[in-house]
Amino acid sequence: MGPAPAVAELRSAVRATLADARSRFVLVACSGGADSLALAAATAFEAARAGIPAGLITVDHGLQTGSAERAAGVAALGYELGFDPVETVRVEVGTAGGPEAAARVARYSALEAAAAALDAHVLLAHTLDDQAETVLLGLGRGSGPRSIAGMSAVDGHYLRPFLGVRRATTEAACAALGLQPWGDPHNSDPAFQRVRLRREVLPLLEDVLQGGVAEALARTAGLLRDDLEALDAYAADVVPASSANTWTAPGQLAADVAALVPLPRAVRTRVLRAFVADAGAAPLTAERTAALEALVTSWHGQGPVNLPGGVAVRRESGKLVAYPDESHGEP
Repeated sequence: MGPAPAVAELRSAVRATLADARSRFVLVACSGGADSLALAAATAFEAARAGIPAGLITVDHGLQTGSAERAAGVAALGYELGFDPVETVRVEVGTAGGPEAAARVARYSALEAAAAALDAHVLLAHTLDDQAETVLLGLGRGSGPRSIAGMSAVDGHYLRPFLGVRRATTEAACAALGLQPWGDPHNSDPAFQRVRLRREVLPLLEDVLQGGVAEALARTAGLLRDDLEALDAYAADVVPASSANTWTAPGQLAADVAALVPLPRAVRTRVLRAFVADAGAAPLTAERTAALEALVTSWHGQGPVNLPGGVAVRRESGKLVAYPDESHGEP
């Protein structure tokens, strides 16, 4: 008799991801929740069959009583499933951006360090439901198409095998395998926006729109990612010809305004972001991008635009000049 349908579905998703990993070491990020437990179990099964070395990492944020014991329990399960190595990492969570963002920064910092040390792909257990929530958060914040495009199945060394899988499937797989997920109380705390989206907004949308909303949001994210990738490729192709970037002095990079003006806005903003990134700027907000573009399309003698990362840009003699900013790029 074969595995339960939910178990088979998850193993199939992981099998496809491991095939793309080309036998490189993989590291499962496991919190002990249903999604990541199901990912760990499926990866242990499929990696062993494919002869791919696999480890497991659990991050202890230290935010709740008993977190160290829970992390030890996840590690013990990792050993039982045959992972090697199994790592438990305790992190210090700051306060910048709120508790969710601060925990995410600490967690990904630990994952980055582990991935670098092992030269590994990191498998994350985000599901289709997580994708739908991410799209709604992006829509609500008005933060542009890149946030609405949600998460990618492949994002550098991060791999997400379950983006096409519903959360109910990971829960069913855990039940079929006799795994006992840990219910993070933060996942039921209405103080967090994502929790209210999950428990209030998405069920209401499903009711009003008569079902299929999560799948539709995830499908929209995929279609938008296709468009973004095409535009990014177009912008990368036109950067050398249209921006004509030149180093005019130590630390100063210049681009011809005349070459930027005729570009479609979606391409021009990408070229501008690439231009300032070459000069050392950090990723831009929509507001900073608009201010930078105004130097090209709405020039009326305005002063320089300060960017994050200690870079400023001014317009002079038909060129944009990026240079080190003594104010450290504060907007």
